[in-house]
Amino acid sequence: MYNLLVIDDKILELHGQIRFLLGDIDIIVKQKDVVGNIMQEWVKGWLANKKVEYALNDNSQMPPDFYLNPSNKTIGLLEVKAFNRNASPGFDIADFRMYIDEIVKKPYMLDVDYLIFGYDMSDDGVVTIQDVWIKKVWEITRRMKDWPINLQIKDKVVHKIRPAVWYSTARVEYNVFDTKEDFISALEEAVYQNPDTRDRAGTWKIKFLDEYEKQYGVRLDIPRWQNVSNSYVSSKKVPYKHKTK
Repeated sequence: MYNLLVIDDKILELHGQIRFLLGDIDIIVKQKDVVGNIMQEWVKGWLANKKVEYALNDNSQMPPDFYLNPSNKTIGLLEVKAFNRNASPGFDIADFRMYIDEIVKKPYMLDVDYLIFGYDMSDDGVVTIQDVWIKKVWEITRRMKDWPINLQIKDKVVHKIRPAVWYSTARVEYNVFDTKEDFISALEEAVYQNPDTRDRAGTWKIKFLDEYEKQYGVRLDIPRWQNVSNSYVSSKKVPYKHKTK
């Protein structure tokens, strides 16, 4: 997909606009925060144009957006994300509590491919795609200061798993995870640390490992978070600053 988008279709050279027609009024949308949802619709149209078979996920709260192998919904999983390239990623990965339940029941959810667009919108509403990535979840997530994984926390309640700035290694405080095993280690520690999920902490990893082994015939070796946590603190320790035009 990356080659089709970037090399064949040259998406990084294209220009677009978002138009809204109601009655006799036809406007160009200039609000950047709508581009993310529009890109998911655009990908749907692009897949249809390329005659790629797909099915949509009925659960909009969880990845993936697309099943690219509708006859086997354990492979070919695609999630579409987009963010303003002049800021850090503002999208959510998933609801934390839903995600930790989902990957225990469906360990193949770890293999979702994240198709991510970094876009720009001019003052005139012209949209351009600055970057395109295809990543796994552990390649776009990190730890935070007081938690083993980057989370949205409101009123001391854990809500969403949030992304890292994966495309900059020079000016970040915390590195993205190197492996799925370390990502699972961080999730397990977060399950224990979060008061709302602590009652599951004693069996969560075992249940996940059992289901993963049933799915893939391999038993993962998950390290203790205390043994790997320091490797995800950047030696730079300089907060990332958004690029400016």
